[in-house]
Amino acid sequence: MSSLTDLFLRLGYTLLDKGVIPDFILRPAIRQLCRQRIKDIDNGDFEANHAAKMQWIEQVKARAKIADVPHKANEQHYEVSTKFMLSCLGKYAKYSCCLYPTKTETLDEAEILMMESYCVKAQLRDGLDILDLGCGWGSLSLYLAQKYPKSRITALSNSSTQKTHIDSTAKSKGLTNLTVITGDVNVFEFDASTKFDRAISIEMFEHMKNYKLLMSKIALWLRPKGDSKTSEDSLCFIHLFCHRTQPYHFTEGGGWMSDMFFSGGTMPSHDLLLYFQDDLTLLSSWYLSGTHYSLTARDWLSRQDANAAQGISELEAGAEKQGLGREHGRVMWNRFRVFYLTVEEFFGLNGGQEWGVGHYLFKLKA
Repeated sequence: MSSLTDLFLRLGYTLLDKGVIPDFILRPAIRQLCRQRIKDIDNGDFEANHAAKMQWIEQVKARAKIADVPHKANEQHYEVSTKFMLSCLGKYAKYSCCLYPTKTETLDEAEILMMESYCVKAQLRDGLDILDLGCGWGSLSLYLAQKYPKSRITALSNSSTQKTHIDSTAKSKGLTNLTVITGDVNVFEFDASTKFDRAISIEMFEHMKNYKLLMSKIALWLRPKGDSKTSEDSLCFIHLFCHRTQPYHFTEGGGWMSDMFFSGGTMPSHDLLLYFQDDLTLLSSWYLSGTHYSLTARDWLSRQDANAAQGISELEAGAEKQGLGREHGRVMWNRFRVFYLTVEEFFGLNGGQEWGVGHYLFKLKA
């Protein structure tokens, strides 16, 4: 990158942090950057694009770790003030794509509709041992604990503040069938005797790199068919956002999203997990239009703006507590606005047919 380009980039980031660029200028600029991203990853030559994808897959399989920088996800998303996050999200605090079948649903309705779709697709029922892998602020874990009172829900998160919130919420609701564990999936291991009938992961895979290692680890946590507790297949359900054809990395210096909100992240392609079936076998897959995510982010942005005074106050207090200075709280508020606005435009591009959401159901390989 030339020094002049670097200068303009830093200036742009500074203006975004100050919140001085109006939305009517930001939106078309974001759409233009999205179109450039499409040109960068898809040159229209199917043979060349497929060869690049195969090379990309072999490279991630050779990585030594499942995830590169899990601490960055905490800094940028998951250990931000919980009260601020709750001021943006819906009733269940679902920090992932929601479902808008008629495009007229409220955010609260869309949260429930998406979680109900998980229950159907993952073939859930009461009495199962269920792992929620990468549980966020506990939206799905808490929902399942209420819906299936005889099931045992285990939630694994890399964030201690998320555990605090989920534990507190579960206690207030009188839920005793939910256990929350803080751990880094790179190194975390369950006791060998701990097995699950279902593993569910919602928008965690995008923070990962070596899917071969990750899928192998999940397989070890699933209960084998013929175990004394079951004669059925154990299943793994995965929800991730994706590009329709090409996977790519979010690399440092690769743009605002890579630098500020998704360091070490991955954009999977919709078919990516088909190449990682060493330990789990794909049973079904689904594709959801990116319009669902665009509408989700629109509602998050609307709630952030509606609760601006509360949100800014929470972020300022959190920044001061971390020794960053209260002014950093205002910076974070502006960054979240840009993040939600970017997600809305990004997933809404080309009618939601460029980037969208993939759902996948795997069974433990015999």
